[in-house]
Amino acid sequence: MLSAGKGALFLTAVGAVSQILGFGYRVALSRAVGAEVMGLYQLIMPVYSVLLSLTAIGLTSAMSNLTSQYLALGNRRGLSQTMGTCLRAFFLLLLPLGALVIWLSDPISVELLGDARTQLGLILLVPCVALTGVENLHKHFFYGAGLVRPPAIVELVEQFIRTAAVLGLLFFFLPQYPERVVGLIVLGMVICEVFSACTLSILYRRRLGRLGLNGPGETARIRRKRVLSIALPVGANALLGNLMGAANATLIPQKLVEGGMERSAAISEFGVVCGMTMPMLSLPIVFLGALNLVLVPRLARACALNWPGEVRRLSSRAMAAVSVLTLPAMALMVVLGPDLGRLMFKQDGVGEHLIPLAVTTAMSCYCSVLAAVLNGVGLQKEVAAVSLLGGGVQLACTLVLIPLPGLGMKGYVAGALVSTALELVLCLSLVLRHTGLRPQLFRWMTAPGLASLLAALNTNLLLRYLKASGLPPLWAGLGSLAFALVLYLSALHAQGVSLRDTLRVKW
Repeated sequence: MLSAGKGALFLTAVGAVSQILGFGYRVALSRAVGAEVMGLYQLIMPVYSVLLSLTAIGLTSAMSNLTSQYLALGNRRGLSQTMGTCLRAFFLLLLPLGALVIWLSDPISVELLGDARTQLGLILLVPCVALTGVENLHKHFFYGAGLVRPPAIVELVEQFIRTAAVLGLLFFFLPQYPERVVGLIVLGMVICEVFSACTLSILYRRRLGRLGLNGPGETARIRRKRVLSIALPVGANALLGNLMGAANATLIPQKLVEGGMERSAAISEFGVVCGMTMPMLSLPIVFLGALNLVLVPRLARACALNWPGEVRRLSSRAMAAVSVLTLPAMALMVVLGPDLGRLMFKQDGVGEHLIPLAVTTAMSCYCSVLAAVLNGVGLQKEVAAVSLLGGGVQLACTLVLIPLPGLGMKGYVAGALVSTALELVLCLSLVLRHTGLRPQLFRWMTAPGLASLLAALNTNLLLRYLKASGLPPLWAGLGSLAFALVLYLSALHAQGVSLRDTLRVKW
């Protein structure tokens, strides 16, 4: 079992490789199918998220939290019983919902998503969700037990398989109508999920056999009550957020058309912003998922053992880690992003909204770690309420601002900025109130913020000079990035903040 810091470090390293592979996959995919098909693909992905939130997300959170608690208390039999309860609940939810989606795939694609070409992809999403749910339940057992290596390695191999499967299917069957192309992409996802679900199920059984089934276990009534107490608020939060995300994804092209844009152009612009720019901005924040996966079970364990000081210590370190990594990443993406977008996607529009979207991404990173703290200490309902409010603000901005003349996608970006800022303020106030954590503004914001600003401004000047001197954009960007990292670390050190101490392995 790895310590929290080592676990986060290992997950980050593996996740970085996985993220790079995933980004390369997205670049190759966008080049192979074009912006319009990417827009259609983005339309069906919220349905995938909604199905997962209705069936699996709350159960996976319960699996992670309860695994950590059962192991801390030595009740391994209860752990095994909980996995069985979660799997049964997952399939009891998925079977009727999946059948309904397949049966109503035509009206869903036409009436809700606004494009009949998404129907085949919708049908193939159902087996993909089934396999993903099984995979995630077993994966979160490992995360709750502090065993981060098995799921991380499986996820890395899954990236290779997905890339090979999707691009291989496209290579053999293109050209096709857009609907079939979307179906081929989802079919490739199904193939890689077969590997992940089967592998993690086998690894779980082997690990549980080594641990044994010591402990008293729990009655079915108490076990279901404990699972539901975590799964319902987390699942409701995810469901509401994903429903609003799905509504946004569906409404954005429609509102762009309402504002005077052609349908194909609206789908293409939606694909550029949500299928290219946002994934590009998420590339340097790969550490965030690893941090949250390790943080939540650690906080659950500290709460189970009644260690409030440990809760505050872990929360403070997580906030500091997010600050020193996220702020320079977003600042440099603003400078290097336009060239990176043209190089990777061959689309000039990728860099159009970079500054507000980078600010939004940075704030969402803080929201994510604060929500993880609240989930870890058992405040899932509060997280759900904040997420619902933020999603409502975003949806209102989409409805009102996008159709206005001259705004278009700027209305969506403005809504994302305002809603994320609101969620950040509310999550921070809840964490401070319920954990007793004291804000450390200099460590969390001032020092890394000033260092990031200094690095970004000087890097922008250097990049322009190198490009004006005739250096190719790729080499100019790499040289500027190396300079920026040295300058950022130096500025951080000059303010008395040690990156090594902030990110030291043993938490």
